[in-house]
Amino acid sequence: MREIIFDTETTGLDPRKGDRMVEIGCIELVNRVATGAVFHAYFNPERDMPAEAEAVHGLSATFLADKPRFADRAAELLDFLGDSPLVAHNAGFDFGFLNAELDQCGREAVCLSRMVDTVKLARVRHPGAKLSLDALCTRYGIDRSHRTRHGALLDAELLAQVYVELTGGRQIGLELAGAPADQIVAAMTVVTRERVFRPARPHAASEAELAAHAAFLEGIKAPLWTGGA
Repeated sequence: MREIIFDTETTGLDPRKGDRMVEIGCIELVNRVATGAVFHAYFNPERDMPAEAEAVHGLSATFLADKPRFADRAAELLDFLGDSPLVAHNAGFDFGFLNAELDQCGREAVCLSRMVDTVKLARVRHPGAKLSLDALCTRYGIDRSHRTRHGALLDAELLAQVYVELTGGRQIGLELAGAPADQIVAAMTVVTRERVFRPARPHAASEAELAAHAAFLEGIKAPLWTGGA
């Protein structure tokens, strides 16, 4: 099964108010194992970069000025995404920006049925716990010491590890990596079999066994069950 883990960086919180996507990072998983295939791009938002947004991801208007527009790489991005499920943390946010950018360049939106939200998965798995990416990395022992700022590709790499843990743990990937497809299907499928009831087998002691047991009891001096007499 192919899945894409992705993250975005933006100029703000709401594409309906003119905010734009400035970075996207995508990681390919096949059967919960990273293949090494990635898509990563910066985009010129053709607008200013608010100071509060730059403080989060460190991407300045000057840095982005010579980067391609989203429309220039949209076809390449869509080819990488294919028809796979798309996994993101607080996925509604990332889908909102992705589809807003696609709309601006006259392309069809990505169907929301493909959306997998790791915040929702974590809320079910860990009710009442902190659900930020940092908190989940800490919970699962995932090293994030190199994450000094938000970055789309780095965050997608961390999220890929979190997603594997949320959906069964590292052992799934270790055991199934490189396995034939039929073995993977067998390993991830629960098979229900009809329970067969068989009549009880005879288990009474034979006459010889009973006689041997009685002789053994006769040889015990002052048994407890007779009061020790």
